[in-house]
Amino acid sequence: MNVIKNYNGKELTMAVDGRIDTISAKELEEEINAEMGNFDSLIMDLGDLEYTSSAGLRILIATQKKLKSEDIPFVIRNVNDAVKEIFKMSGFIKILNIE
Repeated sequence: MNVIKNYNGKELTMAVDGRIDTISAKELEEEINAEMGNFDSLIMDLGDLEYTSSAGLRILIATQKKLKSEDIPFVIRNVNDAVKEIFKMSGFIKILNIE
């Protein structure tokens, strides 16, 4: 898994590629936590993400909950069909803010 961060003013886009599994989910969580307080909106671009495990889903939902409690917009974009199917099967497609 790789994460590329790009700021546009106070809007942070994090492009994630590869696979999110038990080990890389922790790395993703650390990447997100390292930026907390630096942005006023977060976009997760998953266009090049091949797979996410339940550990990755947990990070996404925990991030959404935290940011929602702080009234910070969180959007997931460019979800490919394989990852979208994981979101559907888990029911997360109804919970996460996916564009």
